[in-house]
Amino acid sequence: MAEALRVPTMQEYAAEGKMPEVLFWVGCSCSFDDRAKRITKAFAKLLNKAKVDFAVLGTEESCTGDPAKRAGNEFLFQMQAKMNIEVLNGYGIKKIVTACPHCFNTIKNEYPELGGEYEVTHHTQFLAYLLESGRLKVEGGKFKGKRITYHDPCYLGRANDEYEASRDLLKRLEVELVEMEDSKKNSLCCGAGGAQFFKEPEKGDEEVSELRIKQAQDTKAETIVTGCPFCNTMLADGMSKQKTGEDMSIEDVVELIAAAQDI
Repeated sequence: MAEALRVPTMQEYAAEGKMPEVLFWVGCSCSFDDRAKRITKAFAKLLNKAKVDFAVLGTEESCTGDPAKRAGNEFLFQMQAKMNIEVLNGYGIKKIVTACPHCFNTIKNEYPELGGEYEVTHHTQFLAYLLESGRLKVEGGKFKGKRITYHDPCYLGRANDEYEASRDLLKRLEVELVEMEDSKKNSLCCGAGGAQFFKEPEKGDEEVSELRIKQAQDTKAETIVTGCPFCNTMLADGMSKQKTGEDMSIEDVVELIAAAQDI
């Protein structure tokens, strides 16, 4: 019988006068989007397996304000950010991990000037730490030799210069990792950044998500892997609109790591 998923809240920790090792900032997409919820569950299962003492804010967590800021509404961004910072500081939070590069970038780089100073880690970085410290182990298993290509999320890559954590995790799965024509610093945006996710695209010959899918298909890989729920959604949308190439599965890095663990 599968072990019950344990996801405690900060309220529960505070009631016992305890502090978790890390706060898992879930984010709007990974909280409410049905597809992205699978990323949340996979990461929580791995945290449980590695015996990481973590907590979530639950209903006390609000949007980081990233979409508002990217759309030009600085006032709304600061309102949301200050509300979150008040909650985080009230609990004395020091370390945060999140599966969303948008949340990662905003809390890490934009909250400090508003009074929110935290050590912020992306879930791929945290998984790499768990593996290197021996708290989590993974072998290729079902993914060994599979041809996989990786899409770099903008807010993880170009915005924060993190390109290797995801690739190192994939190499641990012993996959055949093939790069797209544009990767790392030259990677194409999926089309969601800058609050573009929340509006219709401008008129043109082709959406950037469709172009990115063509680049992925050119690698002849079976699967596109990314580390961002927004990228996941945009790539799936691009895949649904393409008419000539072969369909490819689209997964988050953490989903492959969890699947390799059979959890």
